[in-house]
Amino acid sequence: MPWGAPSQQPHQSESPDQQAQPQAGARRGRIWGMLASIVFAGLLLAGVLIPAYRDISSPGAWSYWKDFFGSPSMTASAVNMADGRKALAIAGRIGPASASWFREQLDAAKLASGDVIFLSSPGGSLDQGLIMGAVVRSRGLTTVVGKVNSESRPQPSRCASACVFVFAGGKVREAMPRSALGVHQFSSTSSRGEESANDLVARTQQTTGMILDYMTRMGVSPSIMQAMTASKDIRWLTEKEAFDLNLTTARYAGR
Repeated sequence: MPWGAPSQQPHQSESPDQQAQPQAGARRGRIWGMLASIVFAGLLLAGVLIPAYRDISSPGAWSYWKDFFGSPSMTASAVNMADGRKALAIAGRIGPASASWFREQLDAAKLASGDVIFLSSPGGSLDQGLIMGAVVRSRGLTTVVGKVNSESRPQPSRCASACVFVFAGGKVREAMPRSALGVHQFSSTSSRGEESANDLVARTQQTTGMILDYMTRMGVSPSIMQAMTASKDIRWLTEKEAFDLNLTTARYAGR
């Protein structure tokens, strides 16, 4: 038989084992791909969630969320005044989330420029008081030291410490008879034992400068700092002193 090309053999079909091998390999590839994605996602989440957990587990963050979502340190009551103005009566200690809570209360009350915020508070968080005062000014509201009784009638009250900054935010600041404004010296304290005395003094000076800048922008006389630094205890201003310092700017117009 002459030499030539080898004759073509009929094609033999693959056995079931030979067919299963590439399918099993594809499944293993998909499984490893899924595992790699899970590991990558886990590492990514760890990089985000671990710092986030550290943030929310800190005492300051926990106090904020508790004050905002749990049990707010302040209360609010909407009031329709006899002179036609709408008002919101705020009472209680200024907590770590009071500024955010305060914005929500203002939005719900739908106060317009010229409407009234009644304040009755012993003070509390300095930075929250400053923010609340800035919000009051941005909305053109009038502030009055007072509270409301069970019949929603305004009554005299007291506003001290950080509450004074909220009061100072009023575009108009009315003096209600027998109400009182109390000021005192502010200083910075630290929970970090390693902070030096010089650092503490520097932060106290920074706080004092921030307060002075805020009060000046609100139209209060810089002499307010003399009244504040006179004592670490609450000093209750007389009505004349409050007017002389331009802390109050008008007589109470309500009835």
